[in-house]
Amino acid sequence: MEVEQIKTLSGPALAKAVSSLLEAPNLYVFSDILELPNVRELEKGPHAPVYQLLKLFAYGTYSDYRQRAASLPELTPAQRNKLRHLSIISLASNQKCLHYSLLLQQLELKNVRELEDLLIEALYCRVIQGKLDQRNQQVEVDCSKSRDLGPNALPGIVNTLQEWCTGCDAVLSGISKQVNRANLERKRQQKKKNEVETQVKELKKKTRSGSWMGFGIGPSRGGFRR
Repeated sequence: MEVEQIKTLSGPALAKAVSSLLEAPNLYVFSDILELPNVRELEKGPHAPVYQLLKLFAYGTYSDYRQRAASLPELTPAQRNKLRHLSIISLASNQKCLHYSLLLQQLELKNVRELEDLLIEALYCRVIQGKLDQRNQQVEVDCSKSRDLGPNALPGIVNTLQEWCTGCDAVLSGISKQVNRANLERKRQQKKKNEVETQVKELKKKTRSGSWMGFGIGPSRGGFRR
């Protein structure tokens, strides 16, 4: 079901449509749905648990669901699988090498076989891109799908960008100093080269002048004199 279709729904039909969307295989961003006026109305009605589940799919993880499971609708197998995929994305945003032990704990899977099946599925669906390292019991993540930004995520992003900008300024300052030193060294070398060329020219002049003085030609009674 498309977002445009959801706009026309309300009550139980809307709650059912939202629950179905949480199973959609290629849907990992939910901000467009959360911002719909009729969906926001679910928050204060009898279908509030569905709205809270939608928010959890947007910003939360499987561990968050387990902590609040008593107040939320029971997950279908497809929703459970999707929420685990979303949790992997969140973990991959903080570290690019995810150990099996961490994933087994966070995703509450029984064994490595179940975990690897889930990871292979995530790789196949391009939820994450990377490779399994079975020898070291970890998955190396190159990149992953994006998720919605949580309400409190923006300040952290701003701080990260400011730190990045500060780092860039420091690098540019270091490069500028190196360029200045290189320019000064180039000028020094050029000056030295000019001085050497001047000395060579003077030496050539003196050499030619000495040759004419030592072996000069001039008139004499006997003809030429040496």
